[in-house]
Amino acid sequence: MKKNYLGLCTAVLAVTALSAQETQKDSVKVQQLDEVVVSDSRFQLKRENSGKTVIKISAEELERNQGRTIAELINTKSGLEITGSRGRDGSVFGVFARGGRGRQALVIIDGVRVSDPSSFSQEYDLRLLSTANIESIEIIKGAASTLYGTNAATAVINITTKKSAEDKISANFQSTVGTNQTEDDQNYNLGSLTNSVAVNGTLDRFSYGVDFSNRYSDGISAAVTPENEEDAFSHYSTNVKFRYQFSDNFELSIYGNQTKFDTEFDDALTEAPNRSRTEQERVGLSTSFAYGKGSIHLNTAYTNYETDSQSTFGESISDGKNLVVDLYNKYIFDDKWHTILGVNYLKDRAVFSSEADFTILDPYANVVYVSDFGFNLNTGVRLNNHSEYGNHFVYNVNPSYVFSTDNGYVKLLGSYATSYITPNLIQLFGDFGANPDLEPEENRTIEGGVEYRINDRLRVSALYFNRNEKNTIGFDQNFVSINVADEIDVNGIEIEAVWQPLDQLSLNGNYTFTERKGDNAIRIPRHKINFALDYEFCERTNLSLSYAYTGERIDTDFTTFTDATLDAFSLVNLYVEHELMPKKLKLFLNGTNLLNEEFTEVIGFTTRGRNISAGLNLSL
Repeated sequence: MKKNYLGLCTAVLAVTALSAQETQKDSVKVQQLDEVVVSDSRFQLKRENSGKTVIKISAEELERNQGRTIAELINTKSGLEITGSRGRDGSVFGVFARGGRGRQALVIIDGVRVSDPSSFSQEYDLRLLSTANIESIEIIKGAASTLYGTNAATAVINITTKKSAEDKISANFQSTVGTNQTEDDQNYNLGSLTNSVAVNGTLDRFSYGVDFSNRYSDGISAAVTPENEEDAFSHYSTNVKFRYQFSDNFELSIYGNQTKFDTEFDDALTEAPNRSRTEQERVGLSTSFAYGKGSIHLNTAYTNYETDSQSTFGESISDGKNLVVDLYNKYIFDDKWHTILGVNYLKDRAVFSSEADFTILDPYANVVYVSDFGFNLNTGVRLNNHSEYGNHFVYNVNPSYVFSTDNGYVKLLGSYATSYITPNLIQLFGDFGANPDLEPEENRTIEGGVEYRINDRLRVSALYFNRNEKNTIGFDQNFVSINVADEIDVNGIEIEAVWQPLDQLSLNGNYTFTERKGDNAIRIPRHKINFALDYEFCERTNLSLSYAYTGERIDTDFTTFTDATLDAFSLVNLYVEHELMPKKLKLFLNGTNLLNEEFTEVIGFTTRGRNISAGLNLSL
């Protein structure tokens, strides 16, 4: 019956897609090249005035990829490798940006840093994110600690949640059902289900929003074992947001979030009834006051993380709390100088055998100069004040120059930036191998590149980067945390292209070469290619076809503690969407790994084969 239901969904989508071709639309662009970017300066600037490489995942792109996770979408962008995004739900092993580790990439949600202080990796768990609640994502690649502080060494993933509708009341419901199967077990049983519902609106000066989402999957074993017993994953997220516009110049928003996920996992190459439960609770406040050519902003949030893991080694409970306060003033001089002066406060606390915490108080300043003759400059400084190791200074200098052409521009850009990564609470005060004398990790990044754009049809960019890591935190022979003397050097090339030959057709692709020296560089591919084709058949139907190549990389077999080279692999995905009722009801069909390629992403862990899902998006 499950197979019949899936076949029926496929047939309905195919019929509606063909019938919709009768209604052609005059001129709709599926890709907008003249983007406005925010994350690299906190000002809304045209892309041509930005000297950074900023990737934007728009609301339109999110809508064209319904049914996919945030980790899957980010993994298609240049310079980024989300290990585990192609495996079983609940198996995200880390964000590797520009050859870095997970703790070197910072995640921000609505202007506030998010990170679990009780975790060893110090990185934010992308499994906590619900795609249905996200409006857009901007990714800054390279060092960005001057604006964003600790951990912003290789990338900043800046996530903006959805805003309330302008109507008094609006509702949206999304549902996806699909298979969850490996390459060698193509049973086509429905093992994956995602639902979300949101209600929001605006009443004069007051706006509100409430949403709930859940994700469940089963049918795949976490580890590659002879038994291959199924391990389940479930995710629940609830968000509330209220905003009041006191005047044209002053507004205040408060929000809350509760996210829970429960995942089963195995021992290495051995079936085991292990289980991990994580709960995140966050409350926050943001406010802004505009005056003349300036504005004052306050973003603050308090988050509590609790994780309970039960394995063959016993039960492990972690409890972490995080408070972030970011206060800054924005002011524009002479319509050319965009300035920011701010202070950031952070307090991390966790419970081990005893309670431990540290605080950070960082003043910072940033200036962006946009001339009327093509020259642009983004520069900033930050003084990190840490309660344990004292002071640390970081800065960036990011010039660019735009040569205007008859139908576009050529932009040259360069950057020299430093960043830092604070030792986490486990490394400083944990129960095993702690060292309170640790210094922060340091990163230096040099970039140089060129971007060429023709009207709204073509944009091509190429960039070289070189990154140096020192004071990396590792272990000595007694497994005590230390600042390692050896340095790590990473260099690479990123090439991106977006071409819109027709109003209904858009092609985009990227290539990344990454070379890391100084360690074994596990799970970081030297070569990576992504390509996507988006085509609008008509006013109501569009198709997206994507190809992803991941080159050879090294991984460690932790059962023998030896390294092995993993083979390269290629994946082909297809997404078809049809608007059955204009602006009301959309149906979509999503196919991943269509060629059912067999590959290994992480030694000993399962990856997904060909999978098909279908769903709907209803707006009221």
